[in-house]
Amino acid sequence: MAFESLTDKLQNVFKNLRSKGKLTEDDVKAALKEVKMALLEADVNFKVVKQFTKTVQEKAIGQDVMNGLNPGQMVIKIVHDELVNLMGESTTELPLKPSNDLTVIMMIGLQGSGKTTTVSKLAGQMKQKGRKPLLAALDVYRPGAIEQLQINGDKVGVEVFSMGNQVKPADIARAAYDHAKSTGANVLFLDTAGRLQIDESMMEELVAIRETIKVDVSLLVVDAMTGQEAVNVARTFNEKVGIDGVVLTKMDGDTRGGAALSIRAICGKPIMYVGMGEKMSDLEQFYPDRMASRILGMGDVLSLIEKAQANIDEEKARELEQRVRKAQFTYDDYLNSMDQMRNMGGISSILSMMPGLGGKMKELEGMIDEKDLARKEAIIKSMTPKERANPDLMSMSRKQRIAKGAGVDIVEVNRFIKSFEQTRKMMKQMPGLMKKGKRGKFGGGFGGFPFG
Repeated sequence: MAFESLTDKLQNVFKNLRSKGKLTEDDVKAALKEVKMALLEADVNFKVVKQFTKTVQEKAIGQDVMNGLNPGQMVIKIVHDELVNLMGESTTELPLKPSNDLTVIMMIGLQGSGKTTTVSKLAGQMKQKGRKPLLAALDVYRPGAIEQLQINGDKVGVEVFSMGNQVKPADIARAAYDHAKSTGANVLFLDTAGRLQIDESMMEELVAIRETIKVDVSLLVVDAMTGQEAVNVARTFNEKVGIDGVVLTKMDGDTRGGAALSIRAICGKPIMYVGMGEKMSDLEQFYPDRMASRILGMGDVLSLIEKAQANIDEEKARELEQRVRKAQFTYDDYLNSMDQMRNMGGISSILSMMPGLGGKMKELEGMIDEKDLARKEAIIKSMTPKERANPDLMSMSRKQRIAKGAGVDIVEVNRFIKSFEQTRKMMKQMPGLMKKGKRGKFGGGFGGFPFG
């Protein structure tokens, strides 16, 4: 996940600060020197790092902090607040016109940044919010680009407007605009062509599109894994064409995260969304305060709750609660819990949002055996429907057949069944875990997650 290395380093710095009862100016300077190195290693722009550490130091060595009851915690709060300021003090919403009018959003970026996938994800989100989006295929150069957009459009249930690859993109944009107007669409997404690198013909084409129809929002899609290059791309696009916001993709990958901390400061344009995976649902709105908390290892409970609300079926959760209360938790329930966990991004994604665990992700991930989870899933899927619904049916002959079907040793099956029975007993003793109560509609799904 993005920022793992940075989080680890900052956690170590702050651990030393917390251990000191009283801070000296030299303590603060030494800590910020380490913070500076951590940010530079995370590929944050050096000018941004220099200004950031200067601002934090000026605030941290003030009398109120140095003479406070807990100066270490105060310095951490200052760092958190400055990270928020760096990325934008508040979330920037996509500026949409009223639903009876048409908003035109032009998606731009280099080839390979994930633009076509991102525009489809965004269109899917608009549809879920009650809008009527239309996707327009303007990439007439890349082989398979139009087909990819049509496939993605089908996945999210959004119409794709295409005129093939022999028509100029600006002319397609005009025709797509007229089609959107005639069909009552109120958000038109223009999926423009990218290039392997920035060139004048790309910029001229984008300008031609903007001159042909009125574009309300230009969203730049950049690959977070390219680090400082993503910042350079954003700056160039803004100077040549003009951008209103940025979408950072591949934030779930092995990226150092420097682009997220540099783009707004360098370009003055907000990050609006971050791509966190390949699935059509893996696009999150960007919250500077939540990202700052993640970077500092403080977790992100609000995003975790939202993910749970979006991915957990409330009715199924209620049914599961009732079965757990009656000690009727089945292998089907276990399988459903695995699916819910996967929909939320997997164990690593969930743990990264838990307070206090951000700086321990490498250690925690080492304890998570994804292959073991896959074997458990194979064991359950090798059971008959009756066996999955009634765990008490298990016998030695059944276990042997299941082991053969799953391609595992009988010992693996016995171990899993024993673990499952222990989980059932635990859940029977702790029905409060599944209780909705004041914890909101997401609460019912967590108790069944197969962490063990």
